[in-house]
Amino acid sequence: MNRLFILLLIISSCVSNQEKFQLLEYQEYKKNIQNKNTQLIDVRTPQEYELGHISGSVNIDFRNQDVFNNSFNEFDKSKPIFLYCRSGNRSKKSADILIEMGFSKVFDLKGGFIEWNSNELRKANF
Repeated sequence: MNRLFILLLIISSCVSNQEKFQLLEYQEYKKNIQNKNTQLIDVRTPQEYELGHISGSVNIDFRNQDVFNNSFNEFDKSKPIFLYCRSGNRSKKSADILIEMGFSKVFDLKGGFIEWNSNELRKANF
């Protein structure tokens, strides 16, 4: 009986987190971040950020956990937050942490900045 309760608790937690997290393709992500009030976060290192980033993004290094955790106290947890990293790995881990911190809607860019750059370069060449 206890095992069943724990299993149901885990399943409901996963379903709840899935409602708070969404992985977006380039076009939809770009459309959603057009608002100037968007909470847009680049979770790569400062060195990666300096090499190029999405305009309007704030750099909060996922690898510096003290700074990472403290920095998100400044953001509105009830507003959507948009994350990206190089390829999607760090931003997904960041999303999980933010959901645990109480953020209600977290979006991630599928393929990360690599995908963003690829699409932006493709558009520039047409």
